[in-house]
Amino acid sequence: MITTHNLIFSYSDTQKFHFPDINCPNGQTLLITGNSGTGKTTLLHLLGGLLKPSEGSIQINNQDVLSLSAAQLDAFRGASIGMILQKSFFIEALSVLDNVVLASWIANKEKNKEKALSILDNLGLKDHVHKLPSQLSIGQQQRVNIARALINNPSVILADEPTSSLDDENALIVARLLSNLAESYQSSLIIVTHDQRLKTLFNHQIILS
Repeated sequence: MITTHNLIFSYSDTQKFHFPDINCPNGQTLLITGNSGTGKTTLLHLLGGLLKPSEGSIQINNQDVLSLSAAQLDAFRGASIGMILQKSFFIEALSVLDNVVLASWIANKEKNKEKALSILDNLGLKDHVHKLPSQLSIGQQQRVNIARALINNPSVILADEPTSSLDDENALIVARLLSNLAESYQSSLIIVTHDQRLKTLFNHQIILS
């Protein structure tokens, strides 16, 4: 579960974002939309601990994230937050499987190969685990991103424009897949997007203006 209260972030005296409060329980999906410049990605980075607000609070499973030291926050992020970025960042020399296993190693110094294989299988990538990321389609690469986000059983999944580079069919498949996985893993899923195609899929929405 993730909740925020009175989040404010300032890039300068003239550019200040005051975000609406968020309450996203375990297993549910929150869609955050808005035009360019309304702070969608800034909000996602605040929730992921990549930026620090000038005011407000962020709690994940009753943990006050902003009270953590830098080292504590890094450890907490690795164990509790899965991030799916708009652009895929892979180690191109490593296979799909090894890229996912690497995410578990970075977080907890464990190479959880069997779990990585299970997640990739559930995502329809069983026949692609030994390929290089460059050998996959964009939609398949996005599924590998999802696998990396899930490998550590995160309490919160944060997705930044996960469907922006996908055609209509694959965009809906990925969006539904994310929502179903969040429910299965009992994770809070927050999708930040300007993709109007997703508005009809989710009841729980916040529009930034």
